[in-house]
Amino acid sequence: MAHPSSDPSRHTQPGHTHPQYGGPPRRKSNAPLILIVIASVLLLVGGGCAALIAVAAGSGEPGTTAAVETGKAGGGRAERSKRPAEPKAAGIGAAVRDGKFTFTVTELERRERIGSDVIGADAQGVFLLVHVKVENIGDEAQTFMAAAQRLHAGGKQYEADSGASIYLDDAKSLYETINPGNVVKGVVLFDVPKTLKPETIELHDSLFSGGVRVSLS
Repeated sequence: MAHPSSDPSRHTQPGHTHPQYGGPPRRKSNAPLILIVIASVLLLVGGGCAALIAVAAGSGEPGTTAAVETGKAGGGRAERSKRPAEPKAAGIGAAVRDGKFTFTVTELERRERIGSDVIGADAQGVFLLVHVKVENIGDEAQTFMAAAQRLHAGGKQYEADSGASIYLDDAKSLYETINPGNVVKGVVLFDVPKTLKPETIELHDSLFSGGVRVSLS
C-alpha cells in the first residue's frame, strides 16, 4: 500500500498563495533630455551664425556701393579733365566759316532809331548794328538771311529784327543771294535792352546750318 508523499513542498493550504516578487525597478532613460539639450545648442549656434552672416552681409553692401559710386565719380572727373577746352571764339576782324560762307565782323554800332525822321523805326531798347562782310566760298549760289543770325549775351539768345532792317540804307542786309566768289557787306540788326553787353554773334550760311560764333566783347 502506498503512502502519501511526505514532501512538505507539495502540501499547500487552500486559499493561500506564495507572494510574487518582481525584478528591480527600471531606471528612466536620459536620452530624451540629452536630445533636447543637443537640439537647443544647435538652434542657438545656428541662429548665431545666421545673425553673423546677416550682419556681415549688411555691413558689406554699403561699402561696395560707396566704392562703385566713388569710382564713377572719379572716372567722371578724369573724363572731364581729359576733354579738350573749347576753342576761343574769333573776334572782330577775324574771318570765320560756316558752310559756304566766310564771315568777318567789322564793326559794332548803336542807334535808337533807324531810317529818316519821316519813315523809320524806333527801338524798344536800342538797336545794335553788327556790320559783317560775307563771302561765298562754295561752288554755287547761296542766300544770306539776316533772320538766320543770333546774338548771345548773359545766357540769353536774341533774334535779328527783320522788320526794322527794311529801313536800313543797305537792303542787302535783309536777304541777299550771293554767287560763288562774290563778297557782300551788310548789317545784322538787333533790338536789345540799353544796358545789354553783347558777348557773341552766331552766324549761319542758312537757317539749319551749325553756325559759328564771333566774340563781340
